[in-house]
Amino acid sequence: MPSSSEDVQRHSVHTLVFRSLKRTHDMFLCEQGSLPPLDMEVERLRRKAKARDQYGAVMEVVNQTQRRAAQQHNNNNNNTPMDIDLTTTMTTTTAAAGGDITNGTLALQQQNPPVPTPTPPPQSLAIVPAGGGIGGASAGQQSLVPRRAPTLPRPKWHAPWKLARVISGHLGWVRCVAVEPSNEWFATGSNDRVIKIWDLASGQLKLSLTGHVSAVRGLSVSPRHPYLFSCGEDKQVKCWDLEYNKVIRHYHGHLSACYGLALHPALDVLVTCGRDATARVWDLRTKANIHTLSGHTNTVASVVCQAPEPQVITGSHDFTIRLWDLAAGKSTCTLTHHKKSVRALALHPDLYMFASGAPDNIKQWKCPDGKFVQNLAGHNAIVNCLAMNREGVLVSGADNGTLYFWDWRTGYNFQKLQAPVQPGSMDSEAGVFAMTFDQSGSRLITCDADKTIKIYKEDDMATEESHPINWRPEIMKRRKY
Repeated sequence: MPSSSEDVQRHSVHTLVFRSLKRTHDMFLCEQGSLPPLDMEVERLRRKAKARDQYGAVMEVVNQTQRRAAQQHNNNNNNTPMDIDLTTTMTTTTAAAGGDITNGTLALQQQNPPVPTPTPPPQSLAIVPAGGGIGGASAGQQSLVPRRAPTLPRPKWHAPWKLARVISGHLGWVRCVAVEPSNEWFATGSNDRVIKIWDLASGQLKLSLTGHVSAVRGLSVSPRHPYLFSCGEDKQVKCWDLEYNKVIRHYHGHLSACYGLALHPALDVLVTCGRDATARVWDLRTKANIHTLSGHTNTVASVVCQAPEPQVITGSHDFTIRLWDLAAGKSTCTLTHHKKSVRALALHPDLYMFASGAPDNIKQWKCPDGKFVQNLAGHNAIVNCLAMNREGVLVSGADNGTLYFWDWRTGYNFQKLQAPVQPGSMDSEAGVFAMTFDQSGSRLITCDADKTIKIYKEDDMATEESHPINWRPEIMKRRKY
């Protein structure tokens, strides 16, 4: 006896798929021919509801304007016959044999034509409610105001910068620079473990200070004392007396290389930071470690100090920026906007703001809460340093030797420079490690990987006509993140 499976008729896959499609077609599409006819009344009500929902404000304003015009027209028609003496009107209508009383009304209407209905305003204008919701009791208080396109401020014109002088003398990478408050000389520190002091006007070497046993990574000159402070990869923080050119104090406490330092502008306090993921606050005279600002989870690469709160700001390789309360020794705010290491910080000399630099972009912030202002995107390199002057010029220097010049207010990049490599150096030694403006803001001093110090100044021959602003507002939109 044949099995039951042999009685089942076998079909190809094509036939089965076709049958499945036919069943789907019969189920969903066969009813299309018997759809009910379109109800025009329902369609009219739907369109009316949609128009009222989307254009109700405009329609209400137009209707009110038309009603006021019609009311004024009726008032003019009603008031005009009252100005004519009733006796004269009756005499005139009686004397006219078979005359119609409406003739006098027509004559008066011809003498006083109706006020024309004003043309409704275009719908491209914005509806600005004066004190209530749309369609409410205060809908009559709405006014038509032209919609203005958002505008971005035009960037200020800055003269382009050019290389003015190249100073040689160090035997290693130049890692840090500091300018003296009287603007007569500046100091540089290098991987050759030597601190050199140079005359700012002539570029001549004045003095060499030896004492560090490893690369010098940070320098600062006190504006209120004859002291020069230095720190290096040997974990040492030194105070140099510039009257005797000797080290008079050591500040011991860092557990690893010290990468930066900053002097408080009003207090006798020094803040240093380093590879031990801390920033340390020192008393200048007693050498006491007042606070150890711990909270970062990686190297603290940069630190700045200012007189108002927050008094200390640090940037770290853990991608964060921390704002510190100097009195309490605690972090008040942590900024996590950057996605890569924050290697550079710079305070604005006049405004209560600062900038931070990282390989992802440069960001502007407002103090005291660290409110984000805007991104300065475009310097696609490892940004090692930032510098700012009172003219609103922000400069960023990177590992590949590029210098980007920005307008602080608008974030407009008005110039890009490539630092030239000195003869005998490789192209890979074009990095910019540190930079600063002199006290006048007219000269920019950079420390480069080709063992030289470069001084840039503004081009005196440049004008706004010869170097126009290539300003395109569509690419200048501030990105709020």
